[in-house]
Amino acid sequence: MKDRLTDGLYGLGWSTVKKLPEPVAERLGRTIADTVWKRRGKGVLRLESNLARVVPDASPQRLAELSRAGMRSYLRYWMESFRLPSWSRERVKGGFDVKDVHHLTDGLAAGKGVILALPHLGNWDLAGAWVTTKLETPFTTVAERLKPETLYDRFVAYRESLGMEVLPHTGGSAFGTLARRLRAGGLVCLVADRDLSESGVEVKFFGDTARMPAGPAMLAQQTGALLLPVTLWYDESPVMKGRVHPPVDVPETGTRVEKTSVMTQALADAFATGIADHPEDWHMLQRLWLADLEPRPDHAPRAGRAPAGEAS
Repeated sequence: MKDRLTDGLYGLGWSTVKKLPEPVAERLGRTIADTVWKRRGKGVLRLESNLARVVPDASPQRLAELSRAGMRSYLRYWMESFRLPSWSRERVKGGFDVKDVHHLTDGLAAGKGVILALPHLGNWDLAGAWVTTKLETPFTTVAERLKPETLYDRFVAYRESLGMEVLPHTGGSAFGTLARRLRAGGLVCLVADRDLSESGVEVKFFGDTARMPAGPAMLAQQTGALLLPVTLWYDESPVMKGRVHPPVDVPETGTRVEKTSVMTQALADAFATGIADHPEDWHMLQRLWLADLEPRPDHAPRAGRAPAGEAS
């Protein structure tokens, strides 16, 4: 019953919200965000706890302000995502303004393949739609298998409608397919600030240890593709902003695991820069740092297995 209700609510969002006038959708998003924030549920409390690590000197009042802004940003993401399939090509092209995009376009022009790695900042679906529309470049991504299966199917259909090739995070051969796309000079986009496999790479993140997926770094090593961190944020305008950071290079020395660790730490550092500048746009409502997780056996990344990242 819970699964059917969840699927039904998402279906209602995609079928109804996209038909609303934009100002009405924006007000609805803010109203829902404020209502959820006032209830102080688990997601809001976790968001506030995560933000306390990002802004360690924030007062309780400041953290409350940030978490409220964070929920508004999160609902803006959902309202935009529900409406994206109905946006015109010109609306998509004008909905995102990105700095230093030459890192991406130059990499694609070189024909070696490019990996874009993002944290849960802003609206990564809008950024993806901009890439397929403005740059006219298709790409491949990975999506977490959601329950119920019908909900996962909705997300896949939604992202495919935006021009993305979507692979399942589990139950398939995502890593091999991603590698083939990159070797052919293609583009791969992965949300990579949360490890879903429990076998990722330990990194220092805002002063404490977290675990992030090994996939982006291992793909870059295996295929020679360019690895580019990307950060996104909102301002007061209707146009989302973003930045493509300089490439993360493959170290010249070290074992495969050591190189993966260094490169994943470099990604984490780039993510931290964007999150610190715009903490209210980091949509992390789950546990992330190891100190906040239940004790688990050590899961060091293995050379033959590489969790790829995610898109949801």
